[in-house]
Amino acid sequence: MLDASLVKEALKKSKVKSEQFKDLEYLRFTDDYKNIPRGTVIFQEFTIFGYPHIGRIFQLSTGLREQFTEPFWVEEKVDGYNLRIFYHKGEVYALTRSGLICAFSTDRVLDFIDKRFFEDNPDLVLCAEMAGPENPYVEESPPYVKEDVRLFVFDIMRKNESTFLPQREKLELIEKYSLPSVEVFGRFTVDQVEKIKDLLRKLDQECREGVVFKEDSERNKRVKYITRYANLNDIRITSLNIMGLPADYYTNRLLRLALFIEEEGLEKDDSLYTELGKAFLEGIFQACKLSREEGKVYRTFRCRFHSKENLLIFLEQIKHSSAHIQIIERGIRQEGNMYVLEFDKVFLNMTGLLGHVLRGGSVFD
Repeated sequence: MLDASLVKEALKKSKVKSEQFKDLEYLRFTDDYKNIPRGTVIFQEFTIFGYPHIGRIFQLSTGLREQFTEPFWVEEKVDGYNLRIFYHKGEVYALTRSGLICAFSTDRVLDFIDKRFFEDNPDLVLCAEMAGPENPYVEESPPYVKEDVRLFVFDIMRKNESTFLPQREKLELIEKYSLPSVEVFGRFTVDQVEKIKDLLRKLDQECREGVVFKEDSERNKRVKYITRYANLNDIRITSLNIMGLPADYYTNRLLRLALFIEEEGLEKDDSLYTELGKAFLEGIFQACKLSREEGKVYRTFRCRFHSKENLLIFLEQIKHSSAHIQIIERGIRQEGNMYVLEFDKVFLNMTGLLGHVLRGGSVFD
C-alpha cells in the first residue's frame, strides 16, 4: 500500500482527485508525483499502480544495443487505448490510463475475458489494449479488427505492486485461461537486429503499429518502436484537428518516419512525398469543408453497450473529459441485445480558428 503521508501530501498539491463510479469510491493520481505514476488509483482495500511510461527508440541498430544487456521479448504494439482490468467484490472493472473507471470498457470487458480468471486470481490486474473501429477514444484501429472492438492483454501486475509478472508466468496464465493477447513474436538478442528489421518491415506492410521490446531480466526494461505506417497514419488521422495538438506531435512523427525509412532501406520516391502531403492536407481540407457547411469541425464515434445504465454513465464521463472537445449526442438505439451510442467530438480549437478566418478574420503570427 502507498504511504498515507505521501498521499496526503499529494492531495494538498492537487495531484490526487476523489472519484466515484456507481457506489465505488476511490482516489486517483492525476499527475506523476514523486515515484507514483499518473493513473495510480487507491481503493479502501488496495492500490493499483499506474501503467509506467515506456521510452521509445528511433533506431533499431543502435537503440537495442544501448537499451538491453540481456535477451528480450518482442510483442506487437496494438493501436488502441490502455486499460488495467481488476476484480473487486465480485465485479470486474476497467481503468483507463489516467485512472478513471471507464463505463464503456467495464461494460464490455467480460465479452473477452472469462470471469474465472479473476475468481481464481483476485489479486491480479490485466494490462490490456482495447482496439477497434467502434471504440470511443481513438480514431485509429488495427487492420485486422474490422468491426466493434477487441481486447489484447500485454502485461499482468498485482494489486499493491508496481512491477509486472515475469514474461513466462504471464504467457502461462494467458494460455491457461485462453486470454486474448497481443502477438508475441519471440525472444531475441541484440545480435539478431537484422531479423528484427525484417519483422518490422513486414508489420509496416501489414499496416500494424509497431512493437514493444521487453528485457527478459529482473529489471524488465522495455522500449517501443513504431512503423512507417503508424507515423503516417497518426498524421492522417489527426490533421483534421491540427490546431488542437502541439507542434512537437508532428515533428516527432516526421523524425520517426524519416529514420524508419532510412534504417529499413525503403524507397524515398515521389509516392512517399505525395502520401505525406496527402496525410496532412486531406484532414485540413475536410475540416474547412465541415466548417463552411456545418459550422463545426468534428468526428463521429459509435460504440456498443450491454447496459443502458453504463451507456448513460459513459456519456456523462466523456462529456467532462476535455475542455477542448465538446460532445454532442447523435442518438441511442437498440440493436438486438446491445445499445448503440453515436456521438460527435467537436474540436473546439479548430472550429473556432476556421470559423474566424473563413469569415474574414485576421490572425497575428
